[in-house]
Amino acid sequence: MTQTTPEQNPAHCAALRACDAVLFDFDGTLADTAPDLAAAVNQMRHARGLAPTPYEKLRPLASAGARGLIGGAFGIGPDDREFAAMREEFLANYAANLRVETALFAGIDAVLDDLDARGVRWGIVTNKVARLTDPLVKLMHLDTRAACVVSGDTTPYSKPHPAPLLHAAQALGIDATRLVYVGDDLRDVQAGHAAGMATIAAGYGYCGNVEPPAQWNADFVADTTESLFALLQHVQPA
Repeated sequence: MTQTTPEQNPAHCAALRACDAVLFDFDGTLADTAPDLAAAVNQMRHARGLAPTPYEKLRPLASAGARGLIGGAFGIGPDDREFAAMREEFLANYAANLRVETALFAGIDAVLDDLDARGVRWGIVTNKVARLTDPLVKLMHLDTRAACVVSGDTTPYSKPHPAPLLHAAQALGIDATRLVYVGDDLRDVQAGHAAGMATIAAGYGYCGNVEPPAQWNADFVADTTESLFALLQHVQPA
């Protein structure tokens, strides 16, 4: 069952009222990083004398990181013998230009400010590797606000495995069943369910899966950051 706003089914928001803190995916949920990610892969195409891949094609793939963007720009996957080297080239390009156009999605400032004002702790759980996550979170002045930051290589597994989310729950000292996870990819919802958390699909994000967010089996779908704000009003501090 999915709901866009709590007003549609107030009783269903009991799942959120049982939560004490919020975890967010990063790319496509908190931050619009797609312009800089697309630029990194198009820099690779330029180096090979190729025309840039249209941004409109790359944007939905941004939450899938190097795998999605290299796949979209070059049509190859992790099984290709050239992929590993191309992945390192992509990551080097991106690391050199982490925050040229990247910014929080419109309305996310209000979401985070409200959580902070109400004393609701929040954290970040992303598949982006720590050598990229940590400096970018700091550049965006979120490092002193987030109660925890878990990257794709913090644990031996990345999402959709629940390990990163369970690691975040442990870092916060909160039972996983009392957390809600917000993400813009099917893997986020799958990881959240596997960890026993309530889930919100960020329908305003990249959502690069074949199935639309309404079919991800999330507890809620927030089609806008305003509806996310309304949903998270039900979360109260411990």
